[in-house]
Amino acid sequence: MKHNSMLAMILAGGRGSRLHELTNKVAKPAVSYGGKYRIIDFPLSNCANSGIDVVGVLTQYESILLNSYVAAGRRWGLDAKDSGVFVLPPREKADVNLDVYRGTADAISQNIDFIDTYSPEYILVLSGDHIYKMDYDKMLKEHKAQNADATIAVIEVPMKEASRFGIMNTDEAGQIVEFEEKPEHPKSNLASMGIYIFNWKLLRKMLVADMKNPDSNHDFGKDIIPALLNDGRKLYAYKFKGYWKDVGTIDSLWEANMDLLGKNNELDLHDSSWKIYTEDVTCLPQYVGPNAKIDRAFITQGCVLDGEVKNSVLFTGAKVGKDAKIIDSVLMPGVVVEDGAVVTRALVADNVKIGAGAVVGSADSEHIELVSKRVKGVE
Repeated sequence: MKHNSMLAMILAGGRGSRLHELTNKVAKPAVSYGGKYRIIDFPLSNCANSGIDVVGVLTQYESILLNSYVAAGRRWGLDAKDSGVFVLPPREKADVNLDVYRGTADAISQNIDFIDTYSPEYILVLSGDHIYKMDYDKMLKEHKAQNADATIAVIEVPMKEASRFGIMNTDEAGQIVEFEEKPEHPKSNLASMGIYIFNWKLLRKMLVADMKNPDSNHDFGKDIIPALLNDGRKLYAYKFKGYWKDVGTIDSLWEANMDLLGKNNELDLHDSSWKIYTEDVTCLPQYVGPNAKIDRAFITQGCVLDGEVKNSVLFTGAKVGKDAKIIDSVLMPGVVVEDGAVVTRALVADNVKIGAGAVVGSADSEHIELVSKRVKGVE
């Protein structure tokens, strides 16, 4: 199952500005999720489980933590002699005075030499900030069977949400006839998941031409895919069925955590046949005190509970004091909620302390409250 014919490149350089303070110091793919994971664990584990052994991770903003996290490739079993996870930050070029990637396609263009050293037949380009499980090997088999120049993974979204995505319009055979970026009046609900397989020789040629084009945004959605369609190339839509979440906003990150509480939770983080690998943090087992009340909660190791937790997700090492109440909320690693405090419909950032008797969030608020700074207790 090992793939020397396909190499993966994960685009992990997004600024994640809609996650506000959560991404001030940490790149979006390094944001915590699901008790003990980070978002980047999902695409990396998918690569390892799909037999892809060379993965480039393209980073830029606030990437110190992400770089050191990713550099430990052994976490995902990607540390054998011919394999590895490689961190690829932008390079400063003499002619382009930039130390950022100008677009998704530019991120790949700047790393053509890296890709060429492995001379892959196919290249898989992934977004580093989505939560899902997917077998890329199956997608590659389909790509070959269709004899496609490029294959784009799509997911059916509700028609009313389609205008938020890049939409692929296809014929009956699944061939893409038109691509529309966030169309006001979408013709279909097949949203691009930002997962592409290209024949490397062809993509390389397109990227070289794109780099020389002064009018290009150097972006897959805006430039490369439309250029392939204009050239009459065969682009195929690979339909993905299963759980997929773009966690680009506080509300969607909260929802993705809340989805873990569902009885028929499609993501199933305990599935041993498709393991999601992560950093192994050494900490004590969780402790549930004699007065604690728990109703539908996802509680990770190292948590200490003396209060009430209802319909909430608690990450590694969160502490809930006596008579404190956590309702419909997500507590990230190391959060401390002191005695008598009440947290409702909130997402509390790493290591934030909520003082005794404080009240945070509200059951009626339309949006989820992000708590990223210490909240003083009631004097």
